[in-house]
Amino acid sequence: MSPVRLSGQDAYFLYRETAGALMHTLKIAVCEAKDPPLGREQLLASVEKHLHLLPPLRRRLVPVPLGFHHPVWIEDPAFELGAHLRRVGLPAPGGARELDALVGEIASHALDRKRPLWELWVVDGLAGGRVAYVLKLHHAVADGVATAALISHSATRDPLADPPPPDRPWEPEPVPGAWRLLADALRDHARQLARLPGLVRRSLRGAGAARRRRREAEALPPAMWDAPKLRFNHALGPRRVYASTTLPLASVRRVKEALGASVNDVILALCAGALRRNLAARGELPDRPLNASVPVSADPSGAPLRLAGNRVAYLLTALPTHVADPALRLHAVREVTAEAKLELELGGRELVLEWMEYLPPLPYTWLRRTYARLRLSDSFPTPSNLVVSNVPGPRETLYWSGSKLVELYSIGPLSEGIGLNFTVWSYRDRLHVAALACREQMPDLPELVASLHAELTLLEAAATASGRGPR
Repeated sequence: MSPVRLSGQDAYFLYRETAGALMHTLKIAVCEAKDPPLGREQLLASVEKHLHLLPPLRRRLVPVPLGFHHPVWIEDPAFELGAHLRRVGLPAPGGARELDALVGEIASHALDRKRPLWELWVVDGLAGGRVAYVLKLHHAVADGVATAALISHSATRDPLADPPPPDRPWEPEPVPGAWRLLADALRDHARQLARLPGLVRRSLRGAGAARRRRREAEALPPAMWDAPKLRFNHALGPRRVYASTTLPLASVRRVKEALGASVNDVILALCAGALRRNLAARGELPDRPLNASVPVSADPSGAPLRLAGNRVAYLLTALPTHVADPALRLHAVREVTAEAKLELELGGRELVLEWMEYLPPLPYTWLRRTYARLRLSDSFPTPSNLVVSNVPGPRETLYWSGSKLVELYSIGPLSEGIGLNFTVWSYRDRLHVAALACREQMPDLPELVASLHAELTLLEAAATASGRGPR
């Protein structure tokens, strides 16, 4: 296998990383424990048995000299599985709060770029004899869609089944020399330049179509950089706080059907309601909506299964925290988000990804680090207040090395000026909600996440009152 260049968006997540804005994601799988528990050597053997199904975990970065182009991935010639495995015991009583606190600590430290960009933390001591696996994976490696595919690809549907054997063993690659890296970069730049005129034409057409639609829209999507400034929209420190909960998917679907919305609309409305409670209790509730950045897949329809890389577009929608009535709040979310989706499609959801191919590595990295070092997000507007992500996960029960997967959470990174992230993954009949924030800005994050249950109860009552909900 020859070196594979990172896409512009993959590299973008590398270049954006600063001491306060760490660009890794976390996947937390809570499983029933093996009896007897697996020892370290057994754990290593179990992970190694899956490595041929997880090619992104074997690859490490090789930068191009002088930052002449985006780095490349190679099969790591010095790959050492044991260097990626950590084991830790959870303090008593081993409940969700203790696990969340540990995940926050794991999220607070950067990955080593000299190795493949992941760690697997095995957490013992959970109540009920369960064990948690916390995968820390850099966003440059995979987005939510690719990570969900990786998990599904490496798990089994039968507790007694082993992963399929490899067609052939994977082989490490030699580190390419500087001249080869520069020659390949020059060739790829020439190809990109040839595509530039077509990209400019499509971008102008898309911008014109989106602008015309915006003049006609009844529910106007928010403008970037026009968000109210909140306490989690300032310069980030490195310490993180993490909180999680689960919501019944059936309840969310009942609300969806009764009030004429989508599951994603209901999730956005729940986040809006929880934030309204939190901000009002602190006397910080603005008199206008918050701006939420919502990642959506930019894969073409019918695209094959993807186990690595990023193809994420972002739509900007409003969270009407200034609206008191839960049903009206959901209606407002539905209207503005539908318009934001249409605007994104007209503008071309894949165009931003294509423009990212032209990001200059060294200047952009310097710009992001300078912005963070000078704490400019304290003074400048923020493009949005928070990120809310919703990734459909597996519907069937999964097993990993014979252990039943009980809960499955995911959380994405924070960015300078955007210090709150909600990520929702569905698994079986539950929505697994995770949230991440800067510890100095939002020490009350667990209370914010817990209030999602009260907001769902209010929406269920509104659904019943509508005459189409459960009675």
